[in-house]
This record gives sequence, C-alpha cells and structure tokens, in this order.
Amino acid sequence: ALSNPWAAKNPCAAKNPCAAKAAANPCAAKNPCAAKAAANPCAAKNPCAAKNPCAAKNPCAANPCAANPCGAAPAVELTAAQARAAYECLLPEMLAAYAKSGDATAKTYAKWPRFSQRAYQSATHGQRYVQNYADPKNANRYGRFEQAGKFPAGAVLAKDSFLAHPDGGLEVGPLFIMERLANGSSPKTHDWAYRMVNPDGSLVSDAAMQEFCAGCHGLLADSQDSLYFVPADLRRRPR
Repeated sequence: ALSNPWAAKNPCAAKNPCAAKAAANPCAAKNPCAAKAAANPCAAKNPCAAKNPCAAKNPCAANPCAANPCGAAPAVELTAAQARAAYECLLPEMLAAYAKSGDATAKTYAKWPRFSQRAYQSATHGQRYVQNYADPKNANRYGRFEQAGKFPAGAVLAKDSFLAHPDGGLEVGPLFIMERLANGSSPKTHDWAYRMVNPDGSLVSDAAMQEFCAGCHGLLADSQDSLYFVPADLRRRPR
C-alpha cells in the first residue's frame, strides 16, 4: 500500500498542487495528459487492474491503448475532506479542459444535479476520483438508483474525474458520458452510446470505445440498465 502524502494536508493550502511547481500543477498551461507513465491510460501496466470487476471479461485485452479509460494508476486514498477540497480546487480546470471539446454535455454537466456527496475512487475508471451527474430531465429517475428502471431515449449521465498522485499532485482526468439511444438502435451496447472527453479536449466515441464501455456496463444490462451507481454511503439526492 502506498503511503498517503495528503495526510493532514489540504490540497488547496500553502502546498497547493495548483501552485507553481509545474510537474504537479494541474492548473499550468502544459497538457495535463503529459507523458507521466503513472497517469498515462496507455501505459504498459494492465489497464484493467486487480480491483476492476470487468477484469475477467477484459474487452481491451487486444489493444490496451484503444479508447481505454481504465488505465492503471496509483491508488492514493484521500480523506473525505481532502477529496472535497481537491475537487473544488480542480473543478475550474476540469470545466475549461472539457469545454475545449465543443461537446454540449461537457459545457453544461456541472450545473446538473449531482448524486455523489464528494469525489470517490472508481475501480472501473483507473482508481480516479469521480462524481456522478444526471441531466435534469432524468434526475428524479436516477435518484432512485437500483430501482430507477430503464432510462428513456435522450437521457444523459456524466462522470468527471481526477487523479491524486503519490507525490501529492493532482491531475485532471477524462469526462465520461453515457447517452441513451432510441430503443433497439444499438443492441450491442444495450442502446447506450459512450463517449469520453480527454483533458486536452479531444473527444473519443469510436467503435472501440463503445465495445470497451459496453463490455463492462453490459454486465448490469438486465438488472440495472447498464448502470453502476454511486456507493450507497456516498449517495445524495439533490433538491
């Protein structure tokens, strides 16, 4: 297990990872997708690490760099307070990065109802810290969680992300988006379309992305309409 460099330290305090140290600064002009192997989703390590529930049916085995959103990353655990502070610190940088894509959801999702109390680690997204959002029209349904049933065409769900590095640095991660398609239009993905906005603003939505994401989400197609919900102890129902 990695030691936690964040212990008793506010990520937005005097030693803020958004400070002048460029190597750890997610607010710098440099591309947050720089070639730092620990954060590179195309790194040589197994992109579907041991805690990944999709590892047994790894759809990215043939090409670990093909639209792979679950690249291996150090599992640095933040306290609840640290996770909240880190997200607040990085959110402006996230929004600016995702908006470069021109994607409508990337520009508006942060104003949607949020269903996670704070950022939490997602094993299926490379141990990145994520938060869950649902479009306003479908927020009430999403708030039923496992009892939500099937979502209608046009429903959109978003999950932004960041990494906490062992050296105390923070890094913007991808924005993951699911959109419900018309009934019967994409049987292989259970009528969901998947896309990912990278921190440099590039948008990934190709066939490899659909296959990878559907391979994992599809394990819950019958029971939960292909959705992995927020952990029970971290859920919130927005007013």
